[in-house]
Amino acid sequence: MDLEKIRAERENWLKWKNIAPLRAMIEELPPIESTFEPSDVVRIDGEIDDRTRSLIRSVALAMKPWRKGPFDVFGVFIDSEWRSFIKYNLLKKHFDLKDKEVADIGCNNGYYLFRMLAESPASLVGFDPSPLFRTQFDFINRFVKASIEFELLGVEHLPFYGKKFDTIFCLGVIYHRSDPVATLKALKKGLKKDGELYLDSFYIEGEEPVALCPGFSYSKIKNVHFVPTIAALKNWSLKAGFEEFEILERMTTSKDEQRKTEWIEGESLENFLDPKDPSKTVEGYPAPRRVYLRLRRGA
Repeated sequence: MDLEKIRAERENWLKWKNIAPLRAMIEELPPIESTFEPSDVVRIDGEIDDRTRSLIRSVALAMKPWRKGPFDVFGVFIDSEWRSFIKYNLLKKHFDLKDKEVADIGCNNGYYLFRMLAESPASLVGFDPSPLFRTQFDFINRFVKASIEFELLGVEHLPFYGKKFDTIFCLGVIYHRSDPVATLKALKKGLKKDGELYLDSFYIEGEEPVALCPGFSYSKIKNVHFVPTIAALKNWSLKAGFEEFEILERMTTSKDEQRKTEWIEGESLENFLDPKDPSKTVEGYPAPRRVYLRLRRGA
């Protein structure tokens, strides 16, 4: 696989007619001295006038939808659909990233990567093929000025990447993949020996190693292929060659974590559940629950 060719092709995605104007808006922003705080709200602060603040707000609004966050950019509060600090803080007590080579696969706009800067990793690389998410990342990083790498690549490129990682995060991705075992194999190939993978997935209750195969959509999400039991997730992991499988947390997705704001377009969780029975999706499936796992590659 020729990654340089793929990179070159995908850099051209940033010239798409819906993306290029956004990138031009970033380039037109004035230079601003800023400070950065990687807390629950990723905060960028500095002395700016009202006109500049209004300009920053208009640039950020033009980049909707903001799925991950929140961010506060010079007093402009980007109230993302997901309050991503809930997931981050849930996982934070389980990991140590100091001096580690770290990758986030499906990193969206980089919220978790910006948070991870506080953990003093050796390096951070985000993988996401969305030119909009890359543009949101570049907007935030214009002020943060972090040495985070953002690759317009996906999990399928990890085996050919040429660099192995101590720790990989792959959060909210596996149920979008039509071959979950192949996905896990690719993630394993991206790890160093004894490396660890932090994975989260939708799951259904049950003792048997089986998976729900939704029809046209699951919770109004069209590209969900499988919603497994935890037993099925464990079997997938063993088939992919992981030697350790640890359940860290389980949690039902709530309206406190995912909800509609002015910073997205369309619907959110409240629209995805049966209004008469929120324990079910609008399609009649079990409502979204997530399991958080740590998998380890052997030595």
